[in-house]
Amino acid sequence: MHISSVSADGLIVPGSGGSAAAAAWGALRAEDWPLPLSAFPADAALVGGAVRDALLNRLSPTPDLDLVVAGDAIALCRTLSKRYGGSPVVLDAERDIGRLVIRGWSVDLARREGQSLVEDLQRRDYSINAMALPLAQRHELVDPHGGLGHLRDGQLVALTENNLLDDPLRLLRGIRLASELGFQLETTTAEWIQQHRHKLTGVAGERILAELEKLCQSPQGHQGLQRCLDWDLLAPWQERGKPPVPLEPLTPQRAQALGFSADEWQVAGPLARMTAVLDGPGLLQLKSSRKLQQRVQRLRRWQQRLGPEAPGTRAESLSEAERLQLHRDLASDLPALLLHWPTEAANTWLRRWRDPDDRLFHPQPAINGDQLQRELGLKATPQLGSLLQFLMLEQAFGRLSGTNEALERARQWLERQPFRQGEGPPP
Repeated sequence: MHISSVSADGLIVPGSGGSAAAAAWGALRAEDWPLPLSAFPADAALVGGAVRDALLNRLSPTPDLDLVVAGDAIALCRTLSKRYGGSPVVLDAERDIGRLVIRGWSVDLARREGQSLVEDLQRRDYSINAMALPLAQRHELVDPHGGLGHLRDGQLVALTENNLLDDPLRLLRGIRLASELGFQLETTTAEWIQQHRHKLTGVAGERILAELEKLCQSPQGHQGLQRCLDWDLLAPWQERGKPPVPLEPLTPQRAQALGFSADEWQVAGPLARMTAVLDGPGLLQLKSSRKLQQRVQRLRRWQQRLGPEAPGTRAESLSEAERLQLHRDLASDLPALLLHWPTEAANTWLRRWRDPDDRLFHPQPAINGDQLQRELGLKATPQLGSLLQFLMLEQAFGRLSGTNEALERARQWLERQPFRQGEGPPP
């Protein structure tokens, strides 16, 4: 993400020497694209995030490529698919936008709006996204709104108020981009976002959720989420009357201090951040997956159960049944709970969670229910469920191991149970 030099004419140059356009093309490595540049019309231009990220030297190995063309974009997408392979997808028939998914790349093609490339760029959201690289003029960077200077200054500047309102998701996207890039929101832009935050309720929930997920995943996402809370952008989807979980501990630095690996943070961090700002019903309104709703609800429930003061001590003092339930609920997501814990307690629990053979931190059935029915002549009743729960508890706390011992313990448990009408006595 480092911008290492600024040339004499004011162009931002990642690397040493040369113009901004040349440096951007060097970062883009067009020779590695799944399609040659010659496959596109002479008027085609690369726009949007790929241009911005190339200038910031922060491209992924297979960046999403957004191109505008003067002619029929969807037809071009289908033609390219026939010639080079890949799958064409119609994204917006009315606006003539298509996508070619090819060899792990995503190439979006859109019909140019207006009579020129500059007119097309004028409809975009922020100046750093309103730059273009014409494919036929590799020496030229089209930058009618000063995006290059704003990249240099670390400023996020909206083109116009109306441009934000044309798609209110851009309000939330501004906060996400500023957080993701470590940029400052220009004063007027920040005022527009706050003033029009209520417009977000008219945006499809899936789109809002996608922006929030990106924000949760960015290194400084906790700052962007805090801004969303401070400016009430998420108020329509938040639980009323309950303060959110603090966002301060939810940083990569905090996770590293607790001993998290990078992979553990990438799973736990976004989940913990999402849980801090939204609950299950709010996520339901945003059309999230049922799985995400359940993960958030389970994590919230245990955060509230353990409280903000000495959560590790409270967790250790839970009854055995509650402790088992905690680990069943958070078998995969326990690190997200530990981000709010004191270092010593978090380290201890994290070490045990990393051991897949720890039967308390990774509860497993002590014996198969079908085998219990077969060996002990039981039926599929609530009593069988209670027996399985008992055996799992015994195994989790080290009081039994192995199938034979589980069967013997099951017989002992059944002998202590009262008979139920219709079930018959245990064998």
